[in-house]
Amino acid sequence: MNTTGQPQERTGGELLMAALAAHGVDTVFGIPGTHNLGIFAAMGGHGIRNVTTRHEQGAGYAADGYARSSGRVGVVVTTTGPGATNAATALGQAYSDSVPVLLIAPGVPRDHPSDGDGLLHEQVDQRGTLAGVVRQSHRVQSLAEIPTAVARAFARMGHGRARPEYLEIPLDLIDERGAVPDVAPLPPAAPGVPAEAEIGSAARALAGAERILIIAGGGAAGAAEQVAAVAEHLGAPVITSTNGKGTLPEDHPLALGAGMQIEAFPELVESVDTVLAIGTELASADWFGRYPQFPRTVVRIDADPTGLLTNVAPSHPLLGDAAETLRLLLEALPEKDRAADPRAGAELKKRFVQAQENSAETWMESFRSLNEVLPDDAVIAADNAMSAYNGAVPAVRLCRPRSFLFPTGFGTLGYGLPAGIGAKLAAPETPVVVLQGDGGLMFVISELAAAAEARLALPVIVYDNGGYGEIRNEMADRGDPVHSVALSSPDFPAMAEAMGCHGVHLNEPGELGQTVLQALEADRPTVIHVIEHSRAATGMRG
Repeated sequence: MNTTGQPQERTGGELLMAALAAHGVDTVFGIPGTHNLGIFAAMGGHGIRNVTTRHEQGAGYAADGYARSSGRVGVVVTTTGPGATNAATALGQAYSDSVPVLLIAPGVPRDHPSDGDGLLHEQVDQRGTLAGVVRQSHRVQSLAEIPTAVARAFARMGHGRARPEYLEIPLDLIDERGAVPDVAPLPPAAPGVPAEAEIGSAARALAGAERILIIAGGGAAGAAEQVAAVAEHLGAPVITSTNGKGTLPEDHPLALGAGMQIEAFPELVESVDTVLAIGTELASADWFGRYPQFPRTVVRIDADPTGLLTNVAPSHPLLGDAAETLRLLLEALPEKDRAADPRAGAELKKRFVQAQENSAETWMESFRSLNEVLPDDAVIAADNAMSAYNGAVPAVRLCRPRSFLFPTGFGTLGYGLPAGIGAKLAAPETPVVVLQGDGGLMFVISELAAAAEARLALPVIVYDNGGYGEIRNEMADRGDPVHSVALSSPDFPAMAEAMGCHGVHLNEPGELGQTVLQALEADRPTVIHVIEHSRAATGMRG
């Protein structure tokens, strides 16, 4: 065992906090409860702060936003039973989007009867319940296991494809004392790379292609420089998944941006003879408009062997770290014998920008003003709302990876606000903007109080269409009776002010950019309420 330091007598809570601190954790998200007080008691002694959210699901989303934007592990601490299960939806979202989130919770004591005895918050198989939404669900059985379990969890989350994990500590261990040595963080594994012959074969396929398209997903976030270099060498346009948005700055001549549900994207895939896909599942959740027919030649790079064969079987599978694999691929590519036609590239980009703005037409006036003022390092934390996936995903221009936080795949509601809180706490100097729909915000509106308490300069844009607009449209398109989707909206700015935030009713969409700029300099969060004029809003409001 890899140990450091001399054993000293400590509680389970102290062992846990020491292990987290050794792995660089200084912030956790959670709510104290009767059974986890020994964990909270040990935080301050190890330089770890807790951010108290108003619901454990909000804690999970905040940890997710913290992890996505920073690339570090987000940590959640809850109490037993409902505390842990409240966070389960957030873990499911993190699993879907490959985000390293660690949930830590107490479980029933080691000698607890298998049929239960009515213990407070009793959940007999809490570990089993969480196992369905994480990669590894582990219950320790001794004090000595705690630092080892933390080290193993961080090692797994730091290598290959990230997934969330669950660590359960029997509540009788939290205050129990014992002399247990620390366990040092495991050294990072060397980035995996494909064999030289595989790199050579893929390079020859790319060199012989007439029309190449690059698709970058969330797994390309650590390879932004290499993506740009390969794209420029090949003269190949780049599209991204929602989670890959910003990997190639969207003002780059070769960047066609995101919004795969727009018909121009599958049409482009079907017009090329070769696709280079990097760190993406090529999931139907991104292509929900129409899934394209991929060409016969697909060079696919992924750190996860399962991911290499998901949805589209590649002709040239390259299992390895995206950055290192692209670097080797670039070295193996011959010099181009002809330069790409810049006029053709400019015309293609113009066509895509127009298609994206058409998709975002309902919100485009406000997004244009937002694009004018957003700095290059801005982060958007968006909820699963039409204003996000049909609007901001294609139309808001971002310039770096990890800059668009969105709940794809699992598709939860209520993600944007707490994720924005997590992102802002991860990098306080970074401008973070939250984008919410009115329906989704009501899932987590209590987290405005958490953001206000933390004094975060956080603009929270609420596009209000009067309810669950997407579902209303789907009901109508099916010819079904439309009901249960129109919601009476509260006075969002007044609610914000009641929770310690600023509140603004925005009457002119073109003023959004300047309002956001002011909110980024404010002394607390600012809720910016925008009444949406859309098909859904008309259908629900009349």
